[in-house]
Amino acid sequence: MPPASPELISPRSPRVSAARRLAKRNFRGKERLFLAEGPQAVREAAGHADTLVEVFATVDAAERYADIIGEARAVGARVHLADEQVIADISTTVTPQGLVGICRFVDTPFEEILAARPKLVAVLAHVRDPGNAGTVLRCADAAGAEAVVLTDASVDLYNPKAVRASVGSLFHLPVAVGVPVERAVAALGDAGVRILAADGAGDRDLDDELDKGSMGGPTAWVFGNEAWGLPEETRALADAVVRVPIHGKAESLNLATAAAVCLYASARAQRAAGGCRSVTEG
Repeated sequence: MPPASPELISPRSPRVSAARRLAKRNFRGKERLFLAEGPQAVREAAGHADTLVEVFATVDAAERYADIIGEARAVGARVHLADEQVIADISTTVTPQGLVGICRFVDTPFEEILAARPKLVAVLAHVRDPGNAGTVLRCADAAGAEAVVLTDASVDLYNPKAVRASVGSLFHLPVAVGVPVERAVAALGDAGVRILAADGAGDRDLDDELDKGSMGGPTAWVFGNEAWGLPEETRALADAVVRVPIHGKAESLNLATAAAVCLYASARAQRAAGGCRSVTEG
């Protein structure tokens, strides 16, 4: 059982100060550490090998989530009990949940993703909003995608809002970061993956592509900026530019919703009879 009083009282503690700095990208990059806030994120981090370094928890949270604290200690993470002010000082949320983890970076080299011959990949080419990036990552995980690639024009994967929006999916599948979109598309294409750019002005209709049975093979979906979509030079890199059909009166779909529709369409096509073959097969 945790002790009755917090171990870390002052927000000026060196450990608290070091954790607080991780809210800023330059410190995250220098230390190669990031914040994972809330019980779900800390639990997922504890289950990802060699990732969780430290946990800060209020006494109430340590009691409520004793199983997570036990998992954290079992993987060698240091657990600090702290008062609510300390947790609020570290957290980037308005209403902290009493648990904050410090984790090592978990991104995967792009070459390793290529070597695994993925059948379904999400490429975030110009995604700048961290909430959208995290949500697309979550959608990709749910749809069974085998990798996500964030290009050098996209938001920082370890932005606290992106980490929260992924709801633990950050720890579930390989994610490459900082890859130029031209390199990502060319390398995936050379590996036998069909490149589909998702764009509301696309000349191909997603429903038509499904009806034609053309979506059963290995596929990478390229998603663009929330406001202005994909630039022409990025669309030109794709094998096809596909739009999600709007059957009602809505003007458009937001990025995360469109990504979910596209990824699930590919996942269903690949799981159908005669669907996706490994790119290593003839």
